Amino acid sequence: MPTSAAIQEINIAHSPDSDDAFMFYGLATNKVRVPGFKFNHTLTDIETLNQRAIHDPFYDVTAISFHAYPYMQETYTLMACGGSVGEGYGPMVVAPRKLSLSDVKKTRIAVPGTLTTAYLTLKLFRSRCRNRHGALRQDHSRCRRRRVRRRADHSRRPIDLRQQRPDQGARPRPMVARADRPSTAAGRQCYPRSLGEETMRITTSALRDSIQHALDHREEALEYAMQFARDLDPSLANKFVGMYVNERTLNYGEDGREAIRKLLQMGFDRGIIPMKAEVAFVG
Repeated sequence: MPTSAAIQEINIAHSPDSDDAFMFYGLATNKVRVPGFKFNHTLTDIETLNQRAIHDPFYDVTAISFHAYPYMQETYTLMACGGSVGEGYGPMVVAPRKLSLSDVKKTRIAVPGTLTTAYLTLKLFRSRCRNRHGALRQDHSRCRRRRVRRRADHSRRPIDLRQQRPDQGARPRPMVARADRPSTAAGRQCYPRSLGEETMRITTSALRDSIQHALDHREEALEYAMQFARDLDPSLANKFVGMYVNERTLNYGEDGREAIRKLLQMGFDRGIIPMKAEVAFVG
C-alpha cells in the first residue's frame, strides 16, 4: 500500500449514466476517501469501454459488459461488486407496435453494441436476428428514456428477453460489470501499469464503500446523479437507479456469480462467444 508521501492514482472509466454516477457518488465527491489513493474518473459509453479494454487496456478500473469479459480476461479480472444485475427483468426489444416472436427473426433491431450483454441475450434468444449496430449510440438519451418508460408501462414492451429463456428460472440477470487490471496471476498477461493484488483489493473495497454511501444517502446521491441522467425525468431516473443499484450491486452473491458464469457458458456453447470464459472475481 502506498506510504503517506506517495499518492497512487487510479484511473476509473464508467458510462455517463445516472446509475453509474450514483455508484461513484462517494468517490467522485470525496465523501469516500482512501488514504494514499486518488481516483480519476473518465465517462464514456459502454461499447467504447468494451473495445478499449480489449484493444488498448489503459484504465485501471473500467465498466464493461459481462458479454465482453471473455475477450479481455487475459488483461482484466472482475470485481465482485459494482455490476448492474436485474432481478426479474432484463433486456427488452421495444417497438412502435406489438411484435410476435416470429417477427423478431426478420425485423432489424438496433443494438447498443455487439459486445453488450443485451446483444448476447438477443442472440441467445434468436441467433439469426438482424441487427443494426450504432443506432442506439447515436440517440442514446432518447432510447434510455424509452427503455425505462417501457418498464413502467407493461403494455408497451413487446418482448422481455429474460422471459423467453425458461431454463433461466429466477436466476439474476447480469448486465454491466466492473473490471480491475490483474496482477501477475498464472496464465495472464501483466501490463506495466498492472495494479497488483493488494491494490485491486483496495480499489474494490473503495467502490463497494462508494456504493454503500450512495445507498445510505440516496437523496443526495440521486441529486448528484441527475446531472448525468441526460434529460430523464427525476422519477424515471430514480426508478432506473433503483433497478440497477441495489444489494446485488454490493455483492452478487453465489447465485449472482453463477448467473454470470452460466450466461457466458451459454454464449460459448452456442458459438456466440469464441472462447471459454474463466471467470474470476476480486473481493
